[in-house]
Order: sequence, then structure tokens, then C-alpha cells
Amino acid sequence: MTEWSSRTKAVHAGIRRSQYGEVSEAIYLTQGFVYDTPEAAEARFLETGQDEFIYARYGNPTVAMFEDRIAAIEGAEDGFATASGMAAVSGALTSMLKAGDHVVSARALFGSCLYILEEVLTRYGVEVTFVDGTDLAEWETAIRPGTKAVFFESVSNPVLEVIDIEAVSKLAHAVGALVLVDNVFATPVYSRAIEQGADVVIYSATKHIDGQGRALGGIILGTQEFIRKTVEPYLKHTGAAMSPFTAWMMLKGLETMDLRVRAQAETALAVASALGDDGEKVIYPGLSGHPQHALAMEQMGAGGTVLAVDLGSKERAFDALNGMEIFTISNNLGDAKSIVTHPATTTHQRLPDEQKDMLGITPGLIRVSCGLESAEDLIADFRGALKRS
Repeated sequence: MTEWSSRTKAVHAGIRRSQYGEVSEAIYLTQGFVYDTPEAAEARFLETGQDEFIYARYGNPTVAMFEDRIAAIEGAEDGFATASGMAAVSGALTSMLKAGDHVVSARALFGSCLYILEEVLTRYGVEVTFVDGTDLAEWETAIRPGTKAVFFESVSNPVLEVIDIEAVSKLAHAVGALVLVDNVFATPVYSRAIEQGADVVIYSATKHIDGQGRALGGIILGTQEFIRKTVEPYLKHTGAAMSPFTAWMMLKGLETMDLRVRAQAETALAVASALGDDGEKVIYPGLSGHPQHALAMEQMGAGGTVLAVDLGSKERAFDALNGMEIFTISNNLGDAKSIVTHPATTTHQRLPDEQKDMLGITPGLIRVSCGLESAEDLIADFRGALKRS
């Protein structure tokens, strides 16, 4: 299997077939498991084997198939699936940190990630230092002996800054810190994060992995030691487990993910190019004018499925959103349907205006997640909305 391409792994990796030889993965909708004898139960609680399960909060055959498959695609040793992407972010960080630990994080983050770092971790005595993620000098200054972890989004939400995974990882590893990367915008299709130095890779499976607006889910990927000795003990006792039915949907999503994401990225490039040609202020790593374009091409090989457009004012942004016929107004991304969001009043609404200004989340900024519709139709819809506004 190690010689298979990622697209093949996305269809076949991790399959556990029952005695019935089913083609589609089985959904094991059970919360518990039966033991033949009390001696067998005792033995399983002492040491659980690879295909042995105790309780669905600890593990489940369908969930294990999803964990194994996404780990194979990412090139990770192991993974732990969670009930949501934020359960994965908070679980990965909280499971490894304690009072007195020091974390360095990029400041350009999704609103809920900022909440975990600013409000939750500091509440329990973790020191957090924020830096400009694109400035390696700030990382070098902030990372110090004793720093326990660094955290960043490889492509930030919503302003699409691209962080140099390899360079930041070298700085972190020099002091023994773990590198945790929220890799949602890069997607597993364009990710080489572990190869580039990341120790832990986190995805909201809600996004491109499901990619069809059906279910919440998350995954933490890393070494077997980190997943089973740090993450699993914390998450199995705090209850953030993914449901078997959700895992089955995620498995089905993985089968088509490569095809969907590549098509969506091509569409995003076409939309970004067209709007840029119209004179709009477009932010997209796939365009040569993006500050980290060269890094994005080296690190991912594509610009991704999401772009941002700054229309100059909240009024113009809202007029455009109200004038769109194909784009759906929602706060999700990575979906088969194209989605537009106004971050300043939704996903990042709670941030003070000064912080929004510092992050580039202006009143006129729209985040655009391109779906599977015709690129020509999306461009015409966006242009028509702007014209009507």
C-alpha cells in the first residue's frame, strides 16, 4: 500500500471487511462490544489489540477505517477521529499542554482557534505568544528553550496567508517543540505537511473530506506514540469521539476527495483570475501577485479552493452577497456548493476592530469557497452581482 498513489489510498486504505465480504465499508452502529468471558474482557482492558474494541468512545471499526485511511493519505503513523474540527484542534492542544507550558502561534487564525488559544489555554495557565505567521524573524524571537508547541494554519482563515511549514518546523524542533498544523485550506490532496516537518496535522473533516455539507468531523494525525499515548487518553475520557455513521460518510467522501478538490482548485484559480482582471482586490495564493505565491506553489503545488475578495466596504460586500444567485451564503467551506461568507460579521465577528484591522479582515472582505459548479457560471454570477450592486 505504501507504493499506491494518494488517490488509490483514498479508495482502498484501511478497509476492514466482515465475514460477509461487503464492497462498501460496513457501518458498525454499536456503542459497546461483547466478550466471551470475563477473562477476555479483563485481557482486552489491559491491552487492546489492533482489531479489538471496548467502547465506541474509545474506538469503533468504522471509525478505525476512517482513521487508517486518512493517515495513509497524509503519510502519518496514526490518527484519532473527533466529533468536529474544533474538537480536533482543542483536543490536540489540550491533551499535550499543562500550566506553565509555552505555545507560540500565528495570530491569523479562525475565530474558534483564537478562542482556544486566547481564552481556554490561558485560563489554565498556558502562556501563548502570538506572531505574524509569515515573518520568520518573529517566530525565531518568540520560540525559546522550553517552548512546548507551535501552532498555525498552513493557509490562514480568511486572509489566506501561507506559512512556511519547513522553516517554522526547523525553528521549533531546535528547542524540542512540537509543530501542530491546522491544514484545512491546504486539504489532504495538496498536503505534504509531515514531510515538510509538521509533527501533528489537524483537519476539520467537515470541509473537503466530507465536502458535501452532511456532517461535522475532525481528525488528529501524528506519530503512533502521540496519538495513542497523548491524544487518545484525553479524548476517550472527555468524549469527543466521532460517530460510526459520520465515519462512514467521511470514508465515502474520501473516495471522491481528490477529484473534487482538484476541480475546485481549478475553478478557484479561474474565478480569482477573472475578478482580478476586472480590477477587484483578490487574495489567492495561486495568483502570482500573492505575497507567498512562490511558497504556496512549492509547499502545495496549487492555490487551493478558497479565495478572498475585498470589495472596499461592508455595504458593497452585502449588496454583492444579496445579488448572487449561485453562490450560497454560509460559514462553511470546502463544499461541493460554492459558498460566500462575510468574515467580519460572522466567523470573526467577536474580534475587536483593531484585531480585525491587524489581521486584514476588513469590512469589505468576502471569503469565497469554490464548489463543483461551472467556473464560467460562477464568474458570471459574481460579476452580475457586482453589476447589480
